[in-house]
Amino acid sequence: MAFWSSTSVFTSKVPRKILFMFTLSLSVTYLFYSLMSCYNSLQFPLQENYAYQGRLVTEETTFVTLREKLYSASQGLAEFTEAEGTTAVSAVRDHAQAEQRTVEWIRTQAAPTKTAAAAAAAAAYHTTALEREHQEFSTTDSELRVNCTSDYGEKKLPQAIIIGVKKGGTRALLEALRVHPDVRAVGNEPHFFDRNYEKGLDWYKDLMPSTLEGQITMEKTPSYFVTNHAPKRIHSMARDIKLIIVVRNPVTRAISDYTQTLSKKPEIPTFEVLAFKNRTLGLIDASWSALRIGIYALHLESWMQYFPLSQMHFVSGERLIVDPAGEMAKVQDFLGLKRIVTDKHFYFNKTKGFPCLKKPEDSSTPRCLGKSKGRTHPKIDTDVIRRLHKFYKPFNMMFYQMTGQNFEWELEDDSESRSSQD
Repeated sequence: MAFWSSTSVFTSKVPRKILFMFTLSLSVTYLFYSLMSCYNSLQFPLQENYAYQGRLVTEETTFVTLREKLYSASQGLAEFTEAEGTTAVSAVRDHAQAEQRTVEWIRTQAAPTKTAAAAAAAAAYHTTALEREHQEFSTTDSELRVNCTSDYGEKKLPQAIIIGVKKGGTRALLEALRVHPDVRAVGNEPHFFDRNYEKGLDWYKDLMPSTLEGQITMEKTPSYFVTNHAPKRIHSMARDIKLIIVVRNPVTRAISDYTQTLSKKPEIPTFEVLAFKNRTLGLIDASWSALRIGIYALHLESWMQYFPLSQMHFVSGERLIVDPAGEMAKVQDFLGLKRIVTDKHFYFNKTKGFPCLKKPEDSSTPRCLGKSKGRTHPKIDTDVIRRLHKFYKPFNMMFYQMTGQNFEWELEDDSESRSSQD
């Protein structure tokens, strides 16, 4: 009887103990997780502080890494096969986009915040500028992924300008330079120093693309070379600026100039009528802009009053067609750039009659200038051409002496004369 009594007491106490222990364990578990969550919440601000401090340390490293990627992308372009090139450039593009997002986040966090109105205005201007550039040219920056850095960095006034000459090959030169990862250039022609100077340097600077440290800002406006006040204005902006002039046989250049005008205004008189004051007497009308531009020595004299020849580089428009890589090597040396753009970036288009650039996305497909380039010239009377060669010859000789370069345009004149006699 005593045994059953003690057993009943034991069994009645066991459930209470189990219940107590179970409740205690739940309480301890809840307290533990509560403490852990509080600990983590206390750690987040500390981690953010570490990240903020790290931003300033790694920002410069990030820019250097980006520029190295741009170099490797450009150099690797010509070495890959078509299939390998497409895959590699796609990977580089993904890396560049990731780096871009990182740098943009860094600048957003580290730099002073802008007002919403200022940010909206900047975005609106950027969109308008891009639309204007895409409308003007048949090719876009998106086709040249190697040089397609985003608009982060800093806007600067140009350190180099292609100042001339019209119909000499300036557009081809600029497009080739834009392949280089260390060149950032405005696609459209600003015409600041001849038409928009009253708008001020701030307006001009705002047109420029943003650049990273070590990149060159450039623009191209061929009419600067024949604008009387352009040398003084550019000199007042930057005395050490580098100037590039693309020159071409002045007779061929004049015909090309006339062909462009004729395509826009078919009703204009013939080339022969515009070129002479008196065809019978052989009096050439040097006031006609198509002919006046080709008197290179006259225009160069104005520039040499403000800039030494060491700050000027003259590109042969003829050699830019037959040997684009050779001319590009000289231009890159003049600008202090690595020779990234080589013969592997060019493809000669027999239909247009001049080289085309290879697309980064497809190393075998050429990227040519628009329909406005490579027009067929109208047939000009050989006697008119002969008289123009004779007119330009003394000016050409003077230009050779001033630049210290012989562009051999007289050899072209002799070959044309012989072919006309056959």
